[in-house]
Amino acid sequence: MVFSSPIFLFLFLPIVLAGYFVTRGRLCNLWLLGMSLVFYGWGEPRFVVVMLASIAANFGFGLWLDRIRGRPGARAVLAVAIALNLGLLVLYKYAAFLAGNASAALALIGAGPVQIPAFVLPLGISFYTFHALSYLVDVSRRAADGQRDPAAMGLYIVFFPQLIAGPIIRYHYIADQLVQRVVTREGFAQGVERFVIGLGKKMLVANTVAVPADAIFALPTSELTPGLAWLGIVCYTLQIYFDFSGYSDMAIGLARLFGFRFPENFNYPYIARSMTEFWRRWHISLSTWFRDYLYVPLGGNRHGSARTYLNLWLVFFLCGLWHGAAWTFVAWGLYHGSFLVLERLGLGRRLESLWTPARHAYTILAVMVGWVFFRSETLQQAGSFLSAMAGFASGSGLEQHVGLHLNAMVAVALAAGVLGSAPLLPWLAMMMLGWSFGRVLARSDRPEGLLAAGGAAALVLFALVRGLNGYGNMRLLSEDGSLVQWLHVSKYPPSLAYTALELGLMALCLAALFSLGRRVPAAARWLRPLLVLGQTALFFYLLHVHVLTLAAWALGASHHGGLAVTYAAGAGIVLLLYPLCARYRRYKLAHPDGWARYV
Repeated sequence: MVFSSPIFLFLFLPIVLAGYFVTRGRLCNLWLLGMSLVFYGWGEPRFVVVMLASIAANFGFGLWLDRIRGRPGARAVLAVAIALNLGLLVLYKYAAFLAGNASAALALIGAGPVQIPAFVLPLGISFYTFHALSYLVDVSRRAADGQRDPAAMGLYIVFFPQLIAGPIIRYHYIADQLVQRVVTREGFAQGVERFVIGLGKKMLVANTVAVPADAIFALPTSELTPGLAWLGIVCYTLQIYFDFSGYSDMAIGLARLFGFRFPENFNYPYIARSMTEFWRRWHISLSTWFRDYLYVPLGGNRHGSARTYLNLWLVFFLCGLWHGAAWTFVAWGLYHGSFLVLERLGLGRRLESLWTPARHAYTILAVMVGWVFFRSETLQQAGSFLSAMAGFASGSGLEQHVGLHLNAMVAVALAAGVLGSAPLLPWLAMMMLGWSFGRVLARSDRPEGLLAAGGAAALVLFALVRGLNGYGNMRLLSEDGSLVQWLHVSKYPPSLAYTALELGLMALCLAALFSLGRRVPAAARWLRPLLVLGQTALFFYLLHVHVLTLAAWALGASHHGGLAVTYAAGAGIVLLLYPLCARYRRYKLAHPDGWARYV
């Protein structure tokens, strides 16, 4: 079960929310634990037993370490606990990799291969193993007390928002929230907002550019051309960012629905000006985990330059191996570790003297080359792909060429991905507010009332137009077709006038719902989450019925081109409108009389 699946969105999540808000006290954790186990076991029920055994073992080790920490035997207990967790990870994830390499080495001396049974990789084992290790080490270091509630301990390990793809939450960060947390209206609204943004990243950008990326990397290297190779790696560069960050956004948003606050996991990594800065922005929870639990205990940079460089290589070797059991991941990790060593050796100082765009270009190029290793199945494929990118391609460009993989949908998704990879959209959102209806609202004594009234009128007009002009053969007011040709949606694409009208109605309706959310009286706080859900439902309903097909005409009004523009523009609305309204709410709370300064 994934966050973007209909069964999660329309069945699992509503049931979990409903059950959570009718329970009280310790039952809340028990409910979330039970539903998280259902989530985990949905696709692979046989591994629930492995998960429960891991929870029970780490719960016991945590209590043991809490009782004996500071005594002579504490280090030995910690070492045994870490070894058991890592042993489980190695067994399921790396046994085949190690056996295959051992067999290859034995073949050189004429020995037979190593035979081991095939193990199926449990879902999320890399993430929940790191959560368990964080718990054990934090208790051993006195950063947190041992958890005496097995439900809270189990919830920390298996909480479904962060179970599949992170972020990796350190135990000391969330220990207090496992005991006591509060779900507020603002927090719930922000959670919905963040989840929708992540869902838009995943469904509208990552999934779209994944199609050409997968197709190009699946081609025989003899059919690659430089253009195909660059298109493939550009698509994959955006895919992996919007996939990972989209899942992180959804996880952070889901956690807010239940009162948890997760740390940020991505901070526009593709605008970094060095590889060192890239790793301060990329998968922050993973990089800080390796820093605090591996790099610093190894000595960090406290034992001379040579030891520091060795520690960096070792950390990134294990970081690459954590991502996958293949030499391509190891090469990716060592590649990044080498750049961090080079920047410490003096490359970083030289970069600081360069023109800023040149520093950005250096970083994004280095990152994209690294993604070739990450995405390739073998080192040989990675080498051939890099050769094609450098211009040494053997493809003729007749059987496979860029035009087969770059269509209107992919082009729009690429443009949206490039814009979304930099902090441009929040700035554009504020500009849109300031230069559009913001000036009108600034002249009003009651701007929220104006928004609510306009939105209500727009909702009534929208219902009238929809009802008279729906999906059937109904005519709008006249039988001669004059007005029907102006407002008609039973054909595809709808008319320009209708598209513009529906777009305006959507904006007013959403603005009204956001405004009404601020006017809900304290006695009816339960209405606030319903309004937020209404905002989301209304947005996706209008998006589904081709709100933004205006630009489809520029693409020849083709069916697929229209859908591409519709859903790509929808991603833009998600990324623009929700941060815009959140910024508006925060400003109103801080400056209740400052409308002139806001505009």
